[in-house]
Amino acid sequence: MKRFFFTLLLAITLGATTSALACTNFIITKGASTDGSILVSYAADSHQLYGCLYKYNPLKKMPKMMPVTEWDTGKYMGDIPTVATTYSTVGNMNEYSLIITETTFGGREELYDPKGIMDYGSLIYITLQRAKTAREAIQTIVDLANTYGYASSGESFSIADTNEAWIMELIGKGEDDKGIVWVARRIPDGYVCAHANQARITTFPLSDKENCLYAPDVISFARKKGYFNGKDEEFSFSDAYAPLDFSAMRACEARVWAFYRSIADDMEKYEDFAMGYNKDNRMPLWVKPSKKISPKQVFDGMRDHYEGTKMDMTKDLGAGGHGLPYRWRPMSWKVDDKTYVNERAIATQQTGFWVVGQARPGKTGILWFGVDDAATSCLTPIYCNTTKAPECMAEGNGSMLEYTPTSAFWLFNRVTNFAYMRYDMMSTDIRKVVDKWENEMLQEVEKVDAKAASMSAKAQKKYLTEYSCSTAQTLFENWSRLDKYLLLKYMDGNVKSEHKDVLSYVFDGNDKPSHFVENGNGKQIPDKIQFPGYNEKWKRAVAADNGKVLESK
Repeated sequence: MKRFFFTLLLAITLGATTSALACTNFIITKGASTDGSILVSYAADSHQLYGCLYKYNPLKKMPKMMPVTEWDTGKYMGDIPTVATTYSTVGNMNEYSLIITETTFGGREELYDPKGIMDYGSLIYITLQRAKTAREAIQTIVDLANTYGYASSGESFSIADTNEAWIMELIGKGEDDKGIVWVARRIPDGYVCAHANQARITTFPLSDKENCLYAPDVISFARKKGYFNGKDEEFSFSDAYAPLDFSAMRACEARVWAFYRSIADDMEKYEDFAMGYNKDNRMPLWVKPSKKISPKQVFDGMRDHYEGTKMDMTKDLGAGGHGLPYRWRPMSWKVDDKTYVNERAIATQQTGFWVVGQARPGKTGILWFGVDDAATSCLTPIYCNTTKAPECMAEGNGSMLEYTPTSAFWLFNRVTNFAYMRYDMMSTDIRKVVDKWENEMLQEVEKVDAKAASMSAKAQKKYLTEYSCSTAQTLFENWSRLDKYLLLKYMDGNVKSEHKDVLSYVFDGNDKPSHFVENGNGKQIPDKIQFPGYNEKWKRAVAADNGKVLESK
């Protein structure tokens, strides 16, 4: 989603924008994963985006033209010709396990073209309909943008299939030059890449067509615009089209660093870069993990709040009395004549949906799909050849302006927003449910794979569709019990005692009043109610602020 032009990031307020602020992508090559799959994560982070699962099935008879609407706003952009053959898609993945996700870096404001038709969201979803492989996708994106004009600011794409993973960065040419300049680099097998709303490709090999593709004018155009005047081999895409500043490092590159430090050695040396203090100490585009990475590690990597770093969002007074790792927007604020920042972590409250696409050689790909804040939500497996979306996640089941009780987005938001009130305790209960569900699903899909392997293509598609939809509905039902559990246990700032824990209540069907401890008089009156109060930092801060009034005599 959009990170507006980088020079303006810290000045953004909710009243000044109608689009998203930021997203985060991880790309795990097959040689870097524990199961040989390629994994691509994506959080679609927006204050306006409704979390649902987009589904496209090819039409038997295609019309001659198709409308293009801007993904962020719904604005009609124009019509483009259809093609004879298209492929089914589910979310950010198609039936051939092609995965395309994004983060917006903005870049130079003057390179935006208001006459363009193809916005970055349309590039993703139309390309998924038209390409089978990562290389085909890169060419399709280029052809669409150059033919119809590019209608967004600078963009980083993660593009992967069952064999290759690429990072592609592009930006428009402004009103006077139609199309895009771009570079795409293949991530070496065994390595991990990430991007988070800042262009990350710097210099690149000019004569390695197997592993690096680029626009023929990507350097000459920069020269023409006055962005670069060195030797060709010295050209850096990022430095020319999206130069680093404090916000690009602290609000964007810091998220890449947070993930890299969790999977690779010797990443602490880039802390000053991540914090925005030293742009000369730039991180590498990709890193080799210290050990192979499991799908669950990728899931959990999307839940990071800088824990264990100087930017840990659970530790300072801004976290309140219950360790809340979020700071409401805007992203910057002033006291007297000094400006301060609110950290922007990987996990964020404004997530519409998030995914981990899993492209598996020799097997049907899986789109692990979730809605709302990754830290307090859960992923469920959606096979990429499914013919329909689960009803609880389908387009049209609710919107940002229409609550519906059958929508997963609204259910997960209700649970999460309640958890923000007492995050230290409630998030622990939620995480128990998350871990049990995701770990069991990772084991269960192995059994599903084995059963599907012996089926015909038609039967397999039907079976995997039914499995994806029924499993998502089971998750919805589990989360409904979790919603009820949290309200019962934590209402009014108190904590009720219980005989067993949240897993028993959610998964074992023990969602009766007897789950909680009652006083023995047969009237369902709770006993042993706890009053946990606030953490020590909060108490000391309140005492320092208003202790003279509050002190007990």
